[in-house]
Amino acid sequence: MKTRLSTLTLFVYLAAFVFACSDKKQETKQDEHTDHASTETMPTEASIPAYTVDVEFQKQLATAFAAYVELKDAFVATDAKLVKEKAEVMRKALAGIDMNLVTDAAHNDWMTYLSGLDIALKEIQATDDVEQQRVAFSPLSDNFYKSIKAFGLGGTIAYYEYCPMAFNNEGGYWLSDNEAIRNPYFGSKMLKCGSVQEMLQ
Repeated sequence: MKTRLSTLTLFVYLAAFVFACSDKKQETKQDEHTDHASTETMPTEASIPAYTVDVEFQKQLATAFAAYVELKDAFVATDAKLVKEKAEVMRKALAGIDMNLVTDAAHNDWMTYLSGLDIALKEIQATDDVEQQRVAFSPLSDNFYKSIKAFGLGGTIAYYEYCPMAFNNEGGYWLSDNEAIRNPYFGSKMLKCGSVQEMLQ
């Protein structure tokens, strides 16, 4: 009897997960392949210090965020060529941020995040394989999230979103300028798989 109840409970949890990660509007048009179990866990970012910085620095970071969103949308479209083009746009936006506007510990942290962003963008631009580009998009998103947490966007709102099924159920995060889920790791295959984890500004 206990075995039967345990099996039933497991089935209910799996069914709930499949429902949560299915694209409800397109479920009759395409197979979403959402029959995989995954544990959703938020990364521990309590160690990220929040700095009070020059408003101009925040504006420049917000410009880079706008470029990031265009890059994310290129991933949603699963367009490797467009991804490379938008990665270059973001690289230029980051180059336009005046590092002298932040000092001391804030400066050191920014340089650390910027290095991670630069490495990820180079990896994205080094391949025409969109799946490999998506692998590099994950650390790019991680470093940009840390940047926004640390410095803010001067009023611009960013949404930190998560798909538990990305990378073989290891999970993947990204940033967006709105709450609507448009999954950059799966594109049209599972467009709406994911959820908002945090709102940043």
